[in-house]
Amino acid sequence: MNLGHIELLVKNPATSKKFYVDVLGFTLIEEQGGGSFVWLKSGDSLILLRPGNGAPQSPEYSSGSSGLVIYTNDLGKTKDELESRGLEFKGTDGSDSCLTFTDPDGNWFQLVNPEDH
Repeated sequence: MNLGHIELLVKNPATSKKFYVDVLGFTLIEEQGGGSFVWLKSGDSLILLRPGNGAPQSPEYSSGSSGLVIYTNDLGKTKDELESRGLEFKGTDGSDSCLTFTDPDGNWFQLVNPEDH
């Protein structure tokens, strides 16, 4: 048994697609159902954005119900690149080497260097 793909329930798949592709740099694989189902790829991971209510809003990473972790080999450089594309970091998860942010629907993420994590 292994994990197939990750499904994120989002209010507007087209809006979320712009965030994941234009800000995070994920690759658009396919759109189905007139853009209602958006397949993305990051590294070897597949993500499906599909219509739903989005994540419950929580004020900080540790109070969320789930989180996705993005790895980078250069935390400072990647942070600067993402901020230049419009990403707003929300803080840290207890360490300056663990930056946190949300997507437009409130799904929480960490940005970390796996060697420092």
